[in-house]
This record gives sequence, structure tokens and C-alpha cells, in this order.
Amino acid sequence: MSNHQTIQRYGFKNEEEVLRFVANPTHKVEFIRFVFPDILGRPMDFTLPKYELEKVFSSGKGFDGSSVEGFVRIEESDLIIKPDASTFRLLPWVYHGFYPENSWREGIMFGDIITPEGKPYEGDSRYILKKTLLYAHQEFGIDEFMVGPELEFFIFPSEFEATPLDHGGYFFGGKHGEIRKEIQLLLKKMGIDSEYDHHEVANGQHEIDLRYGPALAMADTGMLFRYMVKKVARMHNLYATFMPKPLNGQNGSGMHVHQSLWKDEKNVFFDSSNGFHLSPFAQHYIAGLMTHAREITPILCQWVNSYKRLIVGYEAPVYIAWGQRNRSAYIRVPEYQPGQEMATRIELRAPDPACNLYLAFAVMLRAGLEGVKKKYQLLPPVEENIYKMSPSRQKKLNIKNLPGNLEEGIRLMEKSSLLRQTLGDHIFDKFLANKKWEVEEYRKQVSNEFDKQVSDYEIKKYLPFL
Repeated sequence: MSNHQTIQRYGFKNEEEVLRFVANPTHKVEFIRFVFPDILGRPMDFTLPKYELEKVFSSGKGFDGSSVEGFVRIEESDLIIKPDASTFRLLPWVYHGFYPENSWREGIMFGDIITPEGKPYEGDSRYILKKTLLYAHQEFGIDEFMVGPELEFFIFPSEFEATPLDHGGYFFGGKHGEIRKEIQLLLKKMGIDSEYDHHEVANGQHEIDLRYGPALAMADTGMLFRYMVKKVARMHNLYATFMPKPLNGQNGSGMHVHQSLWKDEKNVFFDSSNGFHLSPFAQHYIAGLMTHAREITPILCQWVNSYKRLIVGYEAPVYIAWGQRNRSAYIRVPEYQPGQEMATRIELRAPDPACNLYLAFAVMLRAGLEGVKKKYQLLPPVEENIYKMSPSRQKKLNIKNLPGNLEEGIRLMEKSSLLRQTLGDHIFDKFLANKKWEVEEYRKQVSNEFDKQVSDYEIKKYLPFL
């Protein structure tokens, strides 16, 4: 397109701006795709022609919620999506039809799910995150929850074949660096910035780190990121997956989440008087994440396969501890660089990239704030390699383990009043029921000998959609 470099692709402030952009014939926008997550964080979407947009902005668009995982019962199936104009972006390519003159572009937008009565729908993951952010603001004066996720993924020949296509390692060798670059360039055209990319530890494994931003925008961005990674791989006749552990004997894919809290444009995690440059607020926050680590794990690591990643020896955190240089710990605090007060943050290393991003950000924020609210005391940091530590030494340092499997995680989640408060009854109950069914189906198909090994059943079940 001749005006390719001049088109605005993001940063829309209101509905009028979006409508003007879409109506401009030079932009060639013909369709708008509306996206929202189901309770498992998978993208649900439908598309409308552009002339419907004004009506959808004013009154929303109804859809049948009974067909969406974890939404509503058939007898109460009507729901409405209200698009959020500030999330509008232009997909960075032109579609071409069978006839040469048939070409068009497509906008994409997130929105909020409401009931026919106009109330927020309790099964909307995006609403749960918004509600948690509001809680942080009202109870603690927090203006912004900033997150920077590192999403790892594998590139395989197809969605049925978990076979590495290279022998690369961490920062070393490997193939498909050009695919990582293409993903970033397309994201950039949509106004989504990355920080860097590299080959990861496992064969065929890759990482692209997104520039940190506000949690709600980052959850939307993460959804677009996962879509773009899969789309670009598909354009190269390959398959990208965010499945947590597709290969035995190799590292799984994590999603380390860097996070900090801001008030009056100041990073409340920073304190120059502390040896770790962590404020009392930050210390209580870390203690909250550690205290509630076991019960929130089913949200951060929500699939049976997630727990095949959380085993000793593959750099994934198994032990609930924190440190500055310790990459076997649950939380790492990057070392302070002089003059970099704004960069003070913590890195939560347990989540994997196949989680529901909205619920994951919500529960980690709520768990941390529970530590602030109740002034949980932070245990001393652990800088030893916990994998090589004796059980007696671990016990002396009060180091606990994350759940060993989804079944154990569910039992802990069931008793968690914190999770029920954060997620609300609807998602809490639906999520639990879904996960119990998942474990039951897995146990029917797979014997206990696979508790620490990836089974063929998991490859067939999870690889095609994660």
C-alpha cells in the first residue's frame, strides 16, 4: 500500500476516532474482528462488516454465551460484547480474495462482556482483571500494575508432531531467528513493542520479550502476541506452540512475569535505604506471592501438562523462595542498577504461556496485595541452588514446594478464599469443574508412570490448540 507508513494503527482514544479511521476509504478496512477470552484464556472471536461498527459501539453485539467454555447455561445464554475503542488495532496485512480486485484489511478489537441487563458479566476474565485493578486502586492507591511477560514457545513441523527442527541452545545456534524477527516487525506495525528475542535453552524453543506495560493492555497484547506467533509460523508452513512441556528431556516453556506497582508516577517497589532496594511495600508483596503460591498455581499453570515443566532439573521453579541471582527460585529480584529506580521490579517465574493471561495477572496482583494488607514478613533470600539442596536444608530455610500436579493444585485451590474472592463464584466454580474433568480424563488415559514424563496423550490433546 502506498500510504503504508502513514496509517495510524493504534493509540485510539475514543469511538469517534475509530469510526473516522474505519470510514476512510484509503485504509481499506472492511471488517472488524471482536476478541474475548473464555475462562481458559483461549481467544474467542467473530467478525462484522465495518458498517455495523457504529451500532455495536452504541448498543453492543449479542451472542450465544452457552457455546463458550465456562460461560453460561443454555437457559440463560444471551450475552453482549461492548467493544473498547482504545484497543482497536489494524492487522498488519492486506487480505486478497479470488478476484484480483477483492482486497481488504481487518481491524481487531477487544471488549467487555455484559448481561442483557447491562451489568458486567461475572464470567468475563477481562472484567475480573479490571475489578482487581480497581481494588488495588481503591484499597492501596495504586494507579498502575505494570507487567512485562517473557513468552517462550516452540516451533515444530506441524500441530501433530512435537519434533524439534534445530539443535540450538540458549543464545546459541538454532533456526528460525527470521521468524522471530518477522513476528516483531508485524507486531510493531500494530504498535506493540518488543524488547529482544533469542533462541531458548531447548531445541526448537524461542523467546520474544514484550515491552512492559499496564496489566490490562498487556493481557490484550499477550492475546495478540500468541495469535501473531502462530500466524507467522503457519505462513512459513510450520507450527508454533505455547504448550508448557512438549518434549521430554528438554526445558519446557515458561512465562516469567516482571512486575511493579506505581502510585503518583512513582515506583512503590523502590527504596534506596534497603540493601535490595526493595521498599517495605515490595517486601510484603513478595511475601504475599510466596505465602499464596501453592493455591494460585492452578491459575498460573492451568493444564495437566503444565506440571511436567515444574520438575527439578529444567530451570523451572519448583521451590517457593526468592533471591537476586537464583534462577531456581520462585521469585527473582533483578539487581538494582544505579539511576534505574523506575526499573525496580520482581520477576515471578512460575507461570507458563498457556495460562489465561487476565486471570493470571489478577491473581498474582491480589496475592501480592494480600501480603501488603496483612503485612506478611518476607523470609531471607536464598542464593544457593535449591535443586542441589538437601531436604533437611530446605526444611531449615522453610522452603516449600509448588504443587506436584494439577490434581494437587485443584485441592489447594478449592480451599482458597483468596482465589474465590478474586475470581468470583462463577469463574471459581466453573474453572474448578473444568480442571477436575481434565484431570479425570487424563487419569483414564495415562498411567502414573508418566507423572514426570510427557505422554502421547498430552501431545495429541494439547499440542493442536496450545
